[in-house]
Amino acid sequence: MSNLDIKVPTMANMLANSQSPEILFWVGCAGSYDERAQRVTQAFAKILNHVGINFAVLGTEESCTGDPAKRAGNEFLFQMQAMVNIDVLNGYNIKKIVTACPHCFNTIKNEYPQLGGNYEVIHHTQLIADLIADGKLKTENNEAFKGKRITFHDPCYLGRANNVYEAPRKALEVLDADLVEMKRCKQNGLCCGAGGAQMFKEPENGKKDINIERMDDINKSNASIVAVGCPFCATMINDGVKQTNQENSVLILDIAEIVAKANNL
Repeated sequence: MSNLDIKVPTMANMLANSQSPEILFWVGCAGSYDERAQRVTQAFAKILNHVGINFAVLGTEESCTGDPAKRAGNEFLFQMQAMVNIDVLNGYNIKKIVTACPHCFNTIKNEYPQLGGNYEVIHHTQLIADLIADGKLKTENNEAFKGKRITFHDPCYLGRANNVYEAPRKALEVLDADLVEMKRCKQNGLCCGAGGAQMFKEPENGKKDINIERMDDINKSNASIVAVGCPFCATMINDGVKQTNQENSVLILDIAEIVAKANNL
């Protein structure tokens, strides 16, 4: 399936046709504007199209969840941004949301309810794992990852903040690949260095940047592919790959990209 074949309806279009989606795909700022994260958005949309899930996006009506503002200490700005989104979501009577960003996932799931936004929120790796378990997604093109050594980096806001550890791993287990864990993983996972709004500022003085420290863990695992489930993690670890001159030996891929490729999408 080419990018031109991806069908991504908006909520406004659906409403105009008196339709409602099974699930809303919350794309997020990175998935909308960052060139690298856009490829993850496209891969996940291909998966949704492939399995026939009736979904929609907000399009231009979607704005930042307010996560960076809140983490940086600007509660007022966060609540302003959140209330705008909640008004839009409630206006469309949204019940279920899926997102490929753990920051959006955590904020909408755990912090929007206090402001009147109550939704069932799932991470895209959870939906992908369920689709695999139901037999709707298969790994027809196992050759793509056959024998590859793959490790998964746990995003903080998915793992330690929300206790989601198994879904992304289950999505990888069906591959004909060599799956390895880094020493610091799951509950003991190491942050990529982007959380808490650190993504948007220069690192503070210290002995070593966090993403370079994480590269040490990746190198010790001897993995040639690092699977991620967060656009912030993808950026930080990819920067670490570049800074350590390992572009030709370590590849960073989102779970959605891996599963889409394994399904010839």
